[in-house]
Amino acid sequence: MPEFLYKGRSKGGDLIEGRLAGNSSEAVANRLVHIGVTPVEITTAAAENAAPTVDELWIRMGGGRPTTNDLGMFCRQMHVITRTGLPLLQGLTGLTESTHNVVLRAALLEVIAGLEAGRSLGKSLEQHPDIFPALFINIIKMGETTGTLDLAFLRMFEYLAMEQEIKDRVKSATRYPLTVIGAIAVAIGVITVFVIPNFAPLFAKLGDNLPMSTKIIIGVSDFAVNHWLLALSLAGATVGGISAYVKTELGRFQWDRLKLRLPVVGNIVRNAALSRITRSLTISLQAGLPMNETLHTVGTSIGNEYLSKKMSQLSAGIERGESLWTTAHATGLFTPLVLQMIALGEETGALPELLNEVADHYKREVDYDLENLSAALEPLLMIGVGGIVLVLALGIFLPMWDMVGAIKK
Repeated sequence: MPEFLYKGRSKGGDLIEGRLAGNSSEAVANRLVHIGVTPVEITTAAAENAAPTVDELWIRMGGGRPTTNDLGMFCRQMHVITRTGLPLLQGLTGLTESTHNVVLRAALLEVIAGLEAGRSLGKSLEQHPDIFPALFINIIKMGETTGTLDLAFLRMFEYLAMEQEIKDRVKSATRYPLTVIGAIAVAIGVITVFVIPNFAPLFAKLGDNLPMSTKIIIGVSDFAVNHWLLALSLAGATVGGISAYVKTELGRFQWDRLKLRLPVVGNIVRNAALSRITRSLTISLQAGLPMNETLHTVGTSIGNEYLSKKMSQLSAGIERGESLWTTAHATGLFTPLVLQMIALGEETGALPELLNEVADHYKREVDYDLENLSAALEPLLMIGVGGIVLVLALGIFLPMWDMVGAIKK
């Protein structure tokens, strides 16, 4: 079925652009009118692809995707729509008019088209896995099946709001250390390019009697000044190579495992991921998803390949008929306190409630670590700065002391 690019006006007069599939431009126009959009221009996608705009190229490259805040706002609005009994088609049509994200708006228009074609909401959302994660779609599907769609959207809104809160706190806590590291990098660059070359003629008078640290500093400075294009090329190639390797399956696994082992930061990453896992398990189990399907869904939506492998072990253990406590204990992910709460939840049948307590426990750990992150990183920053200053001081002042001693003699 061919695709068409359209421009139209909403009921409020706002300009709406997007892409729809249809047998003809007339069919697309009829669909737009049905959802309350007055078509202004409809062109075939093939004709438009000949000269794509900058915004379209950016979207095709994966830019402009909805943020966690965008999805959270969508869930909150859908909760209101489903709780008040407003028809989905009418509610989604209204959302397309108020959604500012272009990619999300285009996806919602296609979701509306799917609903008009007779597909369920979950199936329609499933056509956009790059926007709506697997956990999101499965929770919505279960809400449709059980008739609790409003609660499903409410659970997802609370989950996404908590995710965004953690992200914001991580950014706030790392702003100071990253600023210090950036300032150090700039200072080293200025010293290497502008300061050390002024000392080079002076040090040249000493011939080969320079300390090794001085030779290294002068060599690095000379390379950076006289071969700066090659230096930038090597730096770009290194960054590009590392980035390409991290995108591979093995590279992603090793990088995600390394993040969990980093000093200070690794513990925060681990606890935040475990809070996300247990919170996702709570939401899925409360929605009525089977344990095995829940573990599989959560494992694919963690965002950490190393932990995803651990979740696969949990799923495999459940399939073998083992209890959640047994498989969780074998993975080595959880603390003894958490394992006791899981065991108690299985014994009492209150596993979702206790998993929610576990999620709160890990969130409190993350909050505590974030509050003390700057204090924990300060010694490391001081050691790093002190080491750099020591190397520069020895490399620059040792030859000067030798020259002063030679003059005195």
